[in-house]
Amino acid sequence: MQPLVIFDIDGTIFRKNLHFELINQLVLMGVFPESIRKELTTLYSKWLEHEGTYGQYRDALVKLYAENIPGVTVDTVKIASKRMIEFHKKRTYIFAERLIKHLREKNYYIISVSGSPEEAVQEYNKVHLHFDEVFGTMYEEIEGKYTGKEKETPVVDKKKFVEKYMKENNFNKKDSYGIGDTESDAGFLELVDNPIAFNPDSNLKNIAEVKNWKIKVERKDVVYDII
Repeated sequence: MQPLVIFDIDGTIFRKNLHFELINQLVLMGVFPESIRKELTTLYSKWLEHEGTYGQYRDALVKLYAENIPGVTVDTVKIASKRMIEFHKKRTYIFAERLIKHLREKNYYIISVSGSPEEAVQEYNKVHLHFDEVFGTMYEEIEGKYTGKEKETPVVDKKKFVEKYMKENNFNKKDSYGIGDTESDAGFLELVDNPIAFNPDSNLKNIAEVKNWKIKVERKDVVYDII
C-alpha cells in the first residue's frame, strides 16, 4: 500500500499566505479596493507587535474576501492566481522542500489541505508543488461569477476531511506523514504515524509536547529539532 503525506501550505510550505497574496493581487488589478489591503496590513502588524492574534488576521482574510468576491468572474481570479503564484512560487521553507523531495523519492502519495482559495492552491500546485492532489476553499459560482458563499471548506474540519479521504482511497496510518503549523492541523496529525509540528503556534506546540510529536523549527537557513 502506498503511504500518504498530508501537508498544510500556508506557514508550512509557503513562507507567506496564499490567501493574502491573492487578495493583494486583486487589489493591484483594481478588482478589490485598496482599503482591504490597508485593513489586513494593519491587522498583520498588530499581530507582529503582540497587540492582536494571528487568528484575528486569518478571520479577516476570509471575511473580506467573501465580502468582496461577489460578482467577480472565475476567470479574473484565475488570472490573479497565476500572476501571484508566478511572483511568489519560490518563497518556501527549506525543511518542507527537502522533506517533499525525500518522500517523493520514496514514492509517497502527497496531498495538501489548505484554507486558501482553491484557485490559488491549484495554481501553486500546477506551477511549483506538483502534488498528487490539493484541496482549498471553494466558493460558489453562478454563470461564471462568484456569489461570495463558501461551497466546500475542508479547512473547517481538517481531521474529518482527511479521515474521509483516507478511508475512501484506502490509505491508513502506517508510515504516513502529516505536517502542519497551527492548532487547526492537529486533527489530521493524529491520523498518521509521523506527525510533524513545523514552526507551530503555541496551541499546536502544547498539543505536540503532550502527544510527543516531532517539533521542527526553521530559523533563517537552519532547521532545529525541539522534540
